[in-house]
Amino acid sequence: MIGLKPDFSRIATTLEHEEPDRVPLAEVVVDYEIMSQFLGYTVTDEDVAAQVEFWTKAGYDFIPLTVGVMRPGGITKDSRISKVIEEFLLRDGQETDANGAWNIWAKPRIHTEADCEAFPWEALAQLDLRRFHKVQAYLPEGMKIIATSGKIFTTAWMLMGFENFALSLKRNPGFTRRVIQQVAQIQLDGIKAISTIPNVAAIWAVDDVTCGTGPIISPRDLRRELFPWYEEFGRLCHEHSQYFFFHTDGVLWDILEDLIALGIDALHPIDPTCMDIVEVKERLRGRVCIIGNISNQLLEEGTPKEVSELVKLRLRTVAPGGGYCLGSGNSVPNWARIENYRAMIDAGLKYGRYPIHIR
Repeated sequence: MIGLKPDFSRIATTLEHEEPDRVPLAEVVVDYEIMSQFLGYTVTDEDVAAQVEFWTKAGYDFIPLTVGVMRPGGITKDSRISKVIEEFLLRDGQETDANGAWNIWAKPRIHTEADCEAFPWEALAQLDLRRFHKVQAYLPEGMKIIATSGKIFTTAWMLMGFENFALSLKRNPGFTRRVIQQVAQIQLDGIKAISTIPNVAAIWAVDDVTCGTGPIISPRDLRRELFPWYEEFGRLCHEHSQYFFFHTDGVLWDILEDLIALGIDALHPIDPTCMDIVEVKERLRGRVCIIGNISNQLLEEGTPKEVSELVKLRLRTVAPGGGYCLGSGNSVPNWARIENYRAMIDAGLKYGRYPIHIR
């Protein structure tokens, strides 16, 4: 794989539901421990040169960088929201987890409207975009940046505590709406701020609004409180000739048409625990590209051969005609086995050449 050259036009062609030279690889998150195992040396959050080396050598056509208050994949010590809570709100140090990140279960930060007024929103809005500029010196020709953002719904309920969020949504919707608006505006301003930075080709919004049984809150509330913000995400992306990707786990049937109406160009990850990706592609009928679906359980517990066979099945049944990028069924966490991760990308590179001919 040493001779691989990134080419974002491969993804652009796929998004247009045409066949490029091969099926693109795509992940919104690969844990730094996996990157380190892959490269054979430690990769850190600040080391964008090493990150570019990983994404290039692993066969990707882009590097994901976070613009927002929380990096996809979980609350990390380096996330903006952890830093703000640590700086402005912690008193006894008992609200961080074992890794030093904000522990959402220890104490909701916004329980009342007075808490919302007192919360340091201005500090949270001071997003660090330096890596978007720093990475420019390391990007090989053909590689682009995908900015990961979103988590409007997720951040709002984490700040309020889910029970409080849900009860307020029914009893005092104006309060919940104000928290959502504060979070959403910060994310939206971040997208505006990077719109003129070179090589940013897409925004990948990450927000789990569904679970294994369907929407976490009612579709009506999603349409009223959340989706207008993501519709604005999509409008801004397309205004600046950028693509708009969206991630949510869970069963999507009740809101699939709503997501399409937001203007998304790609939907991720088509949760393999509860969604049939062949049925999804048939339902979408060329309207939206789909990404992912390789079982995370298999990446953790399976064998490289089992992973390779699942990749071949997905390539055979979903990739023909374009509109599919190969990737995991969520992200690549530190508990994935490196040999299984390698098996996934190796099989994609080996068998994903168009036209697809897999027996």
